[in-house]
Amino acid sequence: DNLNKLYSEEIDYRRIEFVGPTVSKDLIKDGILAITLAIIAMLIYIWFRFELPFAIGAVIALIHDIALTIGMFAISGLEFNLSTVAALLLIIGYSMNDTVVVYDRIRENLKKYKKMSLPELFNKSLNETLSRTINTTFTTIIALTALCIFGGNIIKDFSFAMMWGIVIGTYSSIFVATPILLNLDVRKKY
Repeated sequence: DNLNKLYSEEIDYRRIEFVGPTVSKDLIKDGILAITLAIIAMLIYIWFRFELPFAIGAVIALIHDIALTIGMFAISGLEFNLSTVAALLLIIGYSMNDTVVVYDRIRENLKKYKKMSLPELFNKSLNETLSRTINTTFTTIIALTALCIFGGNIIKDFSFAMMWGIVIGTYSSIFVATPILLNLDVRKKY
């Protein structure tokens, strides 16, 4: 009889979290360290895969992406937690992948069109990769929208940060990383 009574009562689940100043300080310190190490690793990767001017352009674009995403969190007042740090690291990876695709096409075209002016060559390279970039961004946004709507409150901030970061990462691959190469001497090796 007691067992039936126990299972017939309504159960109320509550979630209470408190992050003290020490934990919060450690979270900020560890998050900044993780993001800094990820950016340094990307700099080294691009430097060896391409050359230094490409690495500089990619890192500037990554810093742009991270700054705008953190700024969005500061302005919107969304919770900054471990899942947000994970989202920032994923944004770094996504943006770097997008930038590498564009840079790879630029490098191919630098070898193929030696007489073409750099602005024309960059424009051609961007146009050749644009449909891939838009399709990848669009399908990823669809999946993240589903996570944001149906994922509940726990994953909402993460998925919103990812959506924002993917849009910003795509933007920076086209409008930040590539134009930076115009100011750097990328033709000397090709």
